[in-house]
Amino acid sequence: MTTATETRITDWLAARKDAMVDLLREVVDIDSGSYDKTGVDAVGARFERFFEEHGISAWREHHDVYGDAIHALVTEPGSNEKPVLLMGHRDTVFPKGEVSRRPFSVEGGRAYGPGVADMKAGLVMNVFVAAAFKALGGMPCPIRVLITSDEEIASPSSRPIIEREGRAARAVYNSEPGRPSGNVTTGRKGGVFMRFDVYGKAAHSGGNFTSGISAIGEIAHKIIQVHSLTDLARGITLNVGLVSGGQSVNTTAPHAEGQIDLRYIDPADRASTLAAIQRIIDTPTVPGTTAKLEIKGEFLPVVQTPEAKAIFTAYQAAARDAGLATLDGEFSGGCADSGFTASVGTPTICGVGPVGGNAHTVEEYLEIDSIVPRAQALALAILRTQVD
Repeated sequence: MTTATETRITDWLAARKDAMVDLLREVVDIDSGSYDKTGVDAVGARFERFFEEHGISAWREHHDVYGDAIHALVTEPGSNEKPVLLMGHRDTVFPKGEVSRRPFSVEGGRAYGPGVADMKAGLVMNVFVAAAFKALGGMPCPIRVLITSDEEIASPSSRPIIEREGRAARAVYNSEPGRPSGNVTTGRKGGVFMRFDVYGKAAHSGGNFTSGISAIGEIAHKIIQVHSLTDLARGITLNVGLVSGGQSVNTTAPHAEGQIDLRYIDPADRASTLAAIQRIIDTPTVPGTTAKLEIKGEFLPVVQTPEAKAIFTAYQAAARDAGLATLDGEFSGGCADSGFTASVGTPTICGVGPVGGNAHTVEEYLEIDSIVPRAQALALAILRTQVD
């Protein structure tokens, strides 16, 4: 049974569905690819204006290369309680100009546009939940909002901020999109993204063939060896997704490069698999070649601890009271910033945002009617948060 405070909060959110959609339209219609600092910061500025309009204290943490981190805080005067952290990213995978090609639209109860589900809708939900508590009070602890800028490229600037804010929080709700099933994400794989370079020796492939040492020949061996480390039973997958190299068709290739995607479940498998990859890189099959390996980015796994299970159970009950009767937890092979907060020991659940699918494609969609009940579920979960 919901309390009077809970009813006031959920009613306030229900009355603002159109305002949520209007804000979502605005932020979707701003190009914000991860490397587009101007665009990413423009989205951040729109959220800053929202906080100002609702009397919420907000500030930004500057970065010279990537978008600035946007912070906001709703709290009672004098409170020294640890906050709940509502988290999300505003960057997308799409290039500049994507918005002009396919701006925000609604058809058949679904919204479309670049980043509409992944994850601008989750950010809209977070800021309206914060505004509800600012307007009505009743929260059991402070609410921190963190809007980051570079999750789609493994958060090179945001990771230390996320880990710092995660350590200071009592619980973390990461508003990545709800699964197409309507479920949330209670576990995620970790991921390591690497580049490796192979060096050989150029020679004319007709007139001086025996003087050449083929980097392409060597990278072919290494790709097969790296892929052989895949162990589906343990949730370990290896994929060399990009390869390039060579100088010309009639030259033995002096250089080749590849990029590796490693996914794993058990944190212990990270070190052992990386060691195996390093041995492959260091051990030539084609005599005379050399190689080097570099980690370019990384996400950590979300492993459900007893404390995280407790906040999921509370969230699940809150979701039922918000009308989401069948919501459950799912495991995802995808990575997210929630792994950083989970890995510093803070109870974390992910995928609590509005429901959507087909992320990173032109078919990406958001279920419009999921916005309000997901916001209500999050607000009720905050009201019932008991984690110290």
